[in-house]
Amino acid sequence: MNVTVETLAPCKRLVRVELDEKAVETAFENMTNEFQRGAALPGFRPGKAPRHMVLQRHAADIEQEVKRKLIPDSYRKAVEEQKLRVVGYPDIEEIQFGRGKPLQFAATVETMPEFELPEYKGLTVKREAKSVTDADVESALNVLREQRVTYLDVQRPVKAGDFVVINYTATCEGKPLTDIVPTARGMTEQKNFWVEVKPGSFVPGFTEQLVGRSAGEKQTVNVTFPKDFIAAGLAEKPGVYEVEVVQVKEKALPDLNEDFAQSFGAESLAKLHEGVRSDLENELKFKQDRAARNQIVSALLAAAQFELPESVVQAETRSVVYDLVRENQERGVSREAIEKQKDEIYNFAAGSARERVRAMFILNRIAEKENIRVEQQELAQRVYQMAQANGVPVEKFAKELSERSGYAGIQQDLQTAKTLDFLVKEAKFEEAPAGAGAAA
Repeated sequence: MNVTVETLAPCKRLVRVELDEKAVETAFENMTNEFQRGAALPGFRPGKAPRHMVLQRHAADIEQEVKRKLIPDSYRKAVEEQKLRVVGYPDIEEIQFGRGKPLQFAATVETMPEFELPEYKGLTVKREAKSVTDADVESALNVLREQRVTYLDVQRPVKAGDFVVINYTATCEGKPLTDIVPTARGMTEQKNFWVEVKPGSFVPGFTEQLVGRSAGEKQTVNVTFPKDFIAAGLAEKPGVYEVEVVQVKEKALPDLNEDFAQSFGAESLAKLHEGVRSDLENELKFKQDRAARNQIVSALLAAAQFELPESVVQAETRSVVYDLVRENQERGVSREAIEKQKDEIYNFAAGSARERVRAMFILNRIAEKENIRVEQQELAQRVYQMAQANGVPVEKFAKELSERSGYAGIQQDLQTAKTLDFLVKEAKFEEAPAGAGAAA
């Protein structure tokens, strides 16, 4: 087999392969033998049909099977012989194939980037000098109190911080909002609608105008819909709300006592304090570890500049775009708004994908050099955790992963995490002043 390799771009090669006539003929002979052993022709027992009749009946099938086997086999051997580290699938162009002829084909492939691995041990990482304070614990406990909040009806005028239950109808330029934006039904009319009296709540400037009103009173509220309003057709237009105050409610937080602690499963108030502090310390450690990893990746990216295989970048870009669109949809952003931002989304995704792919190649090279591997048990454990988190039986989840070739992505994520753990252990930590953002 004769193989030549031509460089088309830093990560693209043209591999030309030629297999001599003798090797092609051997492949045809072997395939003909296989067909003859399985052939069932009228008047002959299976496997006993004359060779010339098998060839006459199955010539086209034999040629197709030889091609289907010979080209991929020759391609794999060529790649191994030339020690090419191919990513993705080859684009194969058949140049010559047939009985009595040498096989000739060309494969355009993308390869892993070639670069010198930067120094990766002992990287400097700044860690913010921060610890969990009593004030942090108190703030977290107040969050828990908010989860047990009650709302008491009060017979007094509305004041800031209250919740009010209202009925309203809205117009813009004398027309119901739905005449302008058909999907804005909830903004146009509501009964027994709860809203907190604070700046920015509901429509900016709305709740402040309810201060001083009492249950049973009516009020005309004038607003200007903001520029970035979710219903884009109303942006920067005037709105008029006819509002009836149904109830005024005061927020009542529970006392921090033993009963409160036990409602969260703690033995006592002291134990609840201990648990909250422990959770905050774990959260702080997670943030600091994440910051350390981000700093390490940034340092590696700055130290290693190289070209990337475009197919890998494009695949990652599609993945990032998909994630961004899904996140926007979950936040309630309309399809129309997403469509208007598609260029910005794509440009951001393309830049992000390029950095992520470059980091992946660097970290994979480090993992290779340090012999960092994902064991089968680790992969199985991660699949089990993902199945549990998604509420899907493990067997079903594993089957779905296999069908969509999802195991490779999980294995890559695990290897990246293990490699970053290794780099964090090898890093040199410097204390940064509190508030410097090192742990952000």
